[in-house]
Amino acid sequence: MSFRTTTAVDYVEDVSPGSGALPPRAWYPSSDAASLSLNGSWRLRVSPTADAEDDSFAEEGYDAGDWAEVTVPGHWVLQGDGAFGSPIYTNHLYPFPVDPPHVPTENPTGDHLRVFDLPADWPADGSAVLRFDGVESCARVWLNGTDIGEFKGSRLPHEFAVGHLLKPAGNVLAVRVHQWSAGSYLEDQDQWWLPGIFRDVTLLHRPAGSVLDFFVHASYDHVTGEGTLRVDSDVDGRVTVPALDIDVATGEPVTVAVRPWTAETPYLYDGVLTTEGERVPLRIGFRTVVLEDGLIKVNGRPVLFKGVNRHEWHPEKGRALDLETMREDVLLMKRHNLNAVRTSHYPPHPAFLDLCDEYGLWVIDECDLETHGFTEQGWRDNPVDDDRWTPALLDRAARMVERDKNHPSIVFWSLGNEAGTGRGLTAMAEWIHGRDSSRLVHYEGDWDCRDTDVYSRMYAFHAEVEQIGQGLDGGTHKRRELPFIQCEYGHAMGNGPGGIADYQRLFEKYERLQGGFIWEWIDHGIRHPELGYAYGGDFGEELHDGNFVCDGLVFPDRRPSPGLVEYKKVIEPVRIEGDSSDGTVRVTNLHDFADLSALAFEWSYQVDGETVEAGTLSVPELAAGESADVKLPEPPAEVRGGETRWTVRALLAADTAWAPKDHVVAWGQFPAAARVLPSVAPTDRPVPGEKLVTLGPASFDARTGALRTIGGVRVDNPRLDVWRAPTDNDDGTEWQSGTRYSALWRTLGLHRMQHRLDSVEVGEDALTVRTRVAPAAREVGLSTVYRWTSDGGRLRLTVSVTPEGEWTLPLPRLGVRLGLPASTDRVRWFGGGPGEAYPDTRSASMVGRWESSVDELQTPYVRPQENGARADVRWVELGGLRIEGDPEFWFSARRWTTEQLDAASHLTDLTAGDTVWVNLDHGLHGVGSQSCGPGPLPQYFLRAEPSEFSFVFSVIG
Repeated sequence: MSFRTTTAVDYVEDVSPGSGALPPRAWYPSSDAASLSLNGSWRLRVSPTADAEDDSFAEEGYDAGDWAEVTVPGHWVLQGDGAFGSPIYTNHLYPFPVDPPHVPTENPTGDHLRVFDLPADWPADGSAVLRFDGVESCARVWLNGTDIGEFKGSRLPHEFAVGHLLKPAGNVLAVRVHQWSAGSYLEDQDQWWLPGIFRDVTLLHRPAGSVLDFFVHASYDHVTGEGTLRVDSDVDGRVTVPALDIDVATGEPVTVAVRPWTAETPYLYDGVLTTEGERVPLRIGFRTVVLEDGLIKVNGRPVLFKGVNRHEWHPEKGRALDLETMREDVLLMKRHNLNAVRTSHYPPHPAFLDLCDEYGLWVIDECDLETHGFTEQGWRDNPVDDDRWTPALLDRAARMVERDKNHPSIVFWSLGNEAGTGRGLTAMAEWIHGRDSSRLVHYEGDWDCRDTDVYSRMYAFHAEVEQIGQGLDGGTHKRRELPFIQCEYGHAMGNGPGGIADYQRLFEKYERLQGGFIWEWIDHGIRHPELGYAYGGDFGEELHDGNFVCDGLVFPDRRPSPGLVEYKKVIEPVRIEGDSSDGTVRVTNLHDFADLSALAFEWSYQVDGETVEAGTLSVPELAAGESADVKLPEPPAEVRGGETRWTVRALLAADTAWAPKDHVVAWGQFPAAARVLPSVAPTDRPVPGEKLVTLGPASFDARTGALRTIGGVRVDNPRLDVWRAPTDNDDGTEWQSGTRYSALWRTLGLHRMQHRLDSVEVGEDALTVRTRVAPAAREVGLSTVYRWTSDGGRLRLTVSVTPEGEWTLPLPRLGVRLGLPASTDRVRWFGGGPGEAYPDTRSASMVGRWESSVDELQTPYVRPQENGARADVRWVELGGLRIEGDPEFWFSARRWTTEQLDAASHLTDLTAGDTVWVNLDHGLHGVGSQSCGPGPLPQYFLRAEPSEFSFVFSVIG
C-alpha cells in the first residue's frame, strides 16, 4: 500500500486559486478612510525549496536581523547583485517539466518579513483589510503569527480581513512567496519569470458602513447627447456629481446632458460615492460600447484602433512600476498618436488604467492567463480544457473585471492569450458577458468566435488581412459577421517593424478592419554592468529565448526607437497630401470623433533642403472624416533654381494634458521643382605613375586601381558591398525556416564575398577597374565595373553591376563601402532624416538638411544589427568630403565594420577602430517583421538585377 504524505506546502500545487481572500471588488486609489502603505524595506530570506524552512519566522519576536533587506514592491532576483538567484526568460516554453499541477522541488521561496506600527491616529474600531496588488506566483500570508490564507494569480489583487489581528505597534507581517506553483501553468506569458511582491501592499481601514463594492454604469446616447448614470453599491449611499447637478441614491438611474468620453476627448466628471462610513471620489466617463452593423462602435461611431501591446517593464525594477514611469508610458503613447493599449497579457497596475481614463486611450484589459507551453504537446492536458482548473480561471476573470469595471477607457475584456481553447474559456466568457454587458469580449485563440465578440488574429499577412477586409476569409457564419482586429502585428523586434504603412492602408480601406496593436511597447532589457542590457541567456539560463524579449517600440530606457517614430507617422490622425500642379494641399481629418479645432497648421517652403519662407495655413475645423482642399501661397518669387518642396505641419494650437503647444501631430511633404542631378564633364585624364595613377584630385594604386586619396583625404577603397549585419527580422523565426533570409544569405555566402580583379584600364578620359564579386563554392556572381572620371576638381565614380548565374535570393544591400579616417565625426546631409529608414520603414523620413555625429547615427538596438541608414540622400558631407548621388542613395557610417557588427551580441562588444566605415547604397532590402510576422513585401525586395549608379566626390573647402 502506498500513500502520499500531506505537507504544509501542498497549497503550492493545488489548482484552486487559494483560500482566505475576500471576494474581489472595485479598486479605487483613495477615499477618506485611513490607509497605510506597507511598501518599503522588508527583510528577506530565500530558500531553495518550498519547504526548506519552517514557519517560525511568522511568529512574533522572531529575530530576522541577519536576513537581507529588499525593496517591496520588487523582485528578489533583481536585487542583491545575484545573491537571490537570477531572472529567467522564455517566450512560451515552461522552464520546468510540464506535469500539471506539479512543480519542481527546486522551487526558490522567498520569506518576506515586515514589522510595522499603526499610525497614532489610526481608528480604533478594529476593521481593516490587507491588500496585495501583485505577487508572483504564489503567496502564503501570516499576520502576528496567524495564518490568514494563500493565493495565486500573480497580477491580480487579493485582500484579507485583518482588523481583529492588528495591534497598535509591533505588527508582524510575514509573506512566503514561491516562484513556482500550479498558478505558474496559467502564466506562461512571454516575459521574464520574476518572483516577488512586485506591486503595492496596503493596509486599508474599513469603518462601519464603508464602501464594499460598487459598479459605475455611465452610458451615452449619441442621438440625444444625454448620459445615464447609475451606481450600484453593496452598501447604500448617495452619488453626487456637482458639474451635472446630480445627487441621487445608489442604484437610482439619472439621465442628463453630458460631454461623452472618448480616447480623443477623454472628458471625466468628478463625483463622490458617499456611504455612512466612507467617501470615495469617482471619475466618471460617459460612453457606450456596442457591436452593431458588424462593427465595434463607441458612442455611435466605428473606431479604428491604432494600438500597442504593453507589458509592464522597467530595466532595473522589472514589473515593479511607479506612477511616474506609467505616466511616462502614456504620455509617450499620446505624443506618438497611439489611441489604444492591449494590456498583454494580464491586468496592469490599476493606476495605469486611471491614466488611460485621464489622458485618453482605448484599452483591451487582458486576464492573467496564458498556457502557451502546452502547444509543445498538442495542447494535451491544457488547464483551460480541464474542469478542475475552471474555478481558478473564473477567479482570475472575476478579479480582473471586478477590480477594473469602473474605467471608461476599457472597451474589451480579454480572456487571456495563447491558451488554446476549452471549456474553461467558455465559462469565463459566459461569466463576463453575464456580469458586464457594457463591454465586448476578446480572445485571439477563438478563431470560430464561439465565445468572443470580435474576430481577432495575430501576425496575419497582408494578403490575408485584405481577404478578411473583403469578407472572403470564410470561417463560421458568426465570424463572417464580426469586425476584425489584429491584436498583435508589426513585431517590433530590432530594426523594424517594416510594412506597417501597408497594413494601415488596408485598415483604412476596409470598414471591417478596425486596426490593430503593435507587438510591443518596450524592450525588456535588464540593465547590466558589463553587457549594457541583458536578455535571455545572459544569466546562464539553460532554456531561454534570447533577445526575443527585446521587441518594443521603445528601448529599455524608454527612448523612442525608429519603429515608434515610423508608427507615429503611419497612424497620424490628419492626412496632408499636396498637389504642386495647382498649389493646393488636401487635409483629411482621420480622427474617429474630434474635429481639427485643437490644431494649427503651418507651411514652409524649402530650396535644396533649407527653409526660405514659412507661414500659417488656414484650415477649416473639419469634422471627423471630412476633407478640404486648401490653397497654398505663391512660392517666393526671388527663388530661382534648385530642388524645391512644400512641408505642411499640423501642430497643437495650445498646451494639452499630454503635450505642449506646437507639438507636431502630423505632417506632409511634396515636391515643387525636381532636383538637378550632378554632372561631371570628363575633361581631366588619368596620369599613370610608377605606383600611383592620378586623376583630378584623386590618387589610385597603379596595380589594383584602388582609390587611395581624394585631395589629401585618405580613403579606404570603395568597392561593392552586398552584406548587412542581419536584423532580427532577417533572422526570422524557427517556424519560418523556409524564408529566413539571414540563413539563406549565409548559405549562399553573401557574408564572405570574394573580389577578383580582372583589369585596370587607364583610358583617355577614365580609369576603369573591372572585377567579379562572388561567394566561394557558388557559381553566381556580380560582374562589377568601376569607372572613374574627373573635371579636375571633382571625381565621379560610376558603378555598373551585372548579375551572373541564377540568382534566386534578394540581396541584403547593393552599394559601395569605403573607409575614412577615425577623426571623421560630424556628418551633414541633404535627404531623409533625422532618423534611420529602410524601404518599408521610410514613412517618417522627412527630406531636409540634417546634421549628426557618427556616433549619433547609430541606433542602439539591444542586440547589434544593421541600423542607421538614411534614405533619399542627395549629398552627404563627412571626413572632409562631399559625396553627391546620381540617383539619390542611402548612406550609413559607423566606427566598426559590418562584420564586427554582425559578430556582436551586445552593444558593449562594439569598439571604435581606426576607420569610419561608410556605406553608400543604391538599394537596400526591406526589413519586414519576420521575427514573428511576415517578411518584406515583394515590392521591397532588392533583386539581383543589372544596375548602374554614380557618386560624385569633392573636397570640402
